[in-house]
This record gives sequence, structure tokens and C-alpha cells, in this order.
Amino acid sequence: MIKIEKLTKSYPSRLGPQYIFKNLSFSFPTEKNVAILGKNGAGKSTLFRLLAKSEYPDRGRIITNRSMSWPVALQTGIHPQMTGRENTRFIGRINNVRSLGKYERYVQEFAELGKKFDLPVKTYSSGMRAKLVFACCMNIDFDVYLIDEATSVGDPLFRKKAKATLKEKSQTSGVIMVSHELDQIREYCNSAVLIDDGKLRYYDDLEAGIDAYTNPAPKQR
Repeated sequence: MIKIEKLTKSYPSRLGPQYIFKNLSFSFPTEKNVAILGKNGAGKSTLFRLLAKSEYPDRGRIITNRSMSWPVALQTGIHPQMTGRENTRFIGRINNVRSLGKYERYVQEFAELGKKFDLPVKTYSSGMRAKLVFACCMNIDFDVYLIDEATSVGDPLFRKKAKATLKEKSQTSGVIMVSHELDQIREYCNSAVLIDDGKLRYYDDLEAGIDAYTNPAPKQR
């Protein structure tokens, strides 16, 4: 379980703090694969970053005993001055990978970077960076994978491999996904969390969540 306790998150603006969540408490199930749904600006990406601890709340906390990946589609955690190999070993160390040599070989093979694996990441195209990050993440056994449009990386052959790998992971680990593609959500998720007006509502049935998202009830005046 992932517990959100009395969490408040805002961003500064010329009009004062703009609150995304206020005193939010919620329990995220981790035994099912969850789609995060909500209109633009509802706070999907903010919630994602809070879960990944790449951002922190103003107040409150998120508690879990589950290991979670970083948001897979975001090219975070890699240093542009370091080579692909150096980044891989660094990511392996901070995630307590037991065999760094084996992990390094798996990532190199999966990312399909060839000799460029030993060049600085700053020389990579955006697609190459995305492939490296995806390979680094998928070769670590997390309890929960945070997925944000991740299967759109790379060329068609790599995307096919990425989708197959993510599908395999979703059978044995939890998935929390943000995507604008409902077909992709249906492929990997079986439940949903809908964000509306700073509140979270859980739907054990994915289709019920999608229906609430695509056909919202009229607001009461």
C-alpha cells in the first residue's frame, strides 16, 4: 500500500500559491495496476512526481514499504557528462543492484546503443537517452513501476520490445500509469484513480474509472 497523509502541494505564482492538493489523504492500492486519470491541469504529473519523490509536498507525507521506480518516460537520474555505462553503474549502485556487471551487460544489450554506450550522454539524441533510461529501469526489479507514456520511446522495433517488457513486468509487479492513450491504459491497467478538484477517487473497475473521466457528472451549483 502507498499512503498519502494530509498532503498539501502548491506552486508559487504572481497571484499567490496555486494549490494542487490541500490536506489530501488517500491510500493507493499496489495489488492492482492503476491508471491515473484527470483533465489537463488536474495534477496527474504533480502526483506522479510526488510518488517518485522527485518533488516534495509543502506539508504531509507519502508512506510506503514498496520500492518504486522513477517515472520511466522522464529522462531523470542521468548525468550528461557521464557515459551511458557510467550512468548505468551509478543507477545500479543507488538502487542496490547486486551484480553491477550483469546489470551493465543487460542494460547495454537492451538499450541497443552499441559503441555509443561509452560516449557521454550529452552526445545522445533524445531517443537514445530515453532508451537508456528505459533499459536502466526495466532491468531493476521494483515492486511498483511508474510509467508515463514510456512505450513511445525509440524506433518502432524498440517500442515493440519496450511494450513486451512492460507487459511482462505488469504481470508480476505493480504499475501506476499516466497516459493520454486509453488503449494503452487498457493494455496495462485494471483499475483507476481519478483526480478532480484536488481530490482522488479510486475505481476498482478500470472501465468505470474511464467512464467517470470521459463522461463527468455535471457540477452542482
